[in-house]
Amino acid sequence: MVAKKNPLKLNKLQLRTLALAQVIAEDPSLIQRDDASGDVTLLSLPHPHGDHVHIGSFSVSVRDISGFSNPAVWVVMERKGLARNANAMTITLTAEGVAYDTGLGHHFRKLSDH
Repeated sequence: MVAKKNPLKLNKLQLRTLALAQVIAEDPSLIQRDDASGDVTLLSLPHPHGDHVHIGSFSVSVRDISGFSNPAVWVVMERKGLARNANAMTITLTAEGVAYDTGLGHHFRKLSDH
C-alpha cells in the first residue's frame, strides 16, 4: 500500500513551517540533537534580512517563515507529536517531526547569492 501524503492533515502554513524547520535541523551548527530520542532542538530561528532570510547556505522568502512566529502553528505541531517545547527562543522537533514527509523541502533549498 502506498503511504498517504500528509497523513496528519497539516495545512499549508503548518507544512511550510515544518519543512523549513527540517531544513534548519540539517545544519549541525544550528541544532542540538538528542541521539537517544532522535529529537532535534533548533537553537536559533531565522531573522529577516530584507525580503528574505538565510537558513544555512539557503535563502528563503520572508513570507515563507511566517509560521515560525505563529503560536497556533506550534500548538498544532505539539498536539500532533511533531514538536514540543516550542517557544519564542527554540523549537524542538520530535523524531517524528524530523522524519515527516512534507513534500516541500526541495522548494526551500535555493542557494543564497550572497
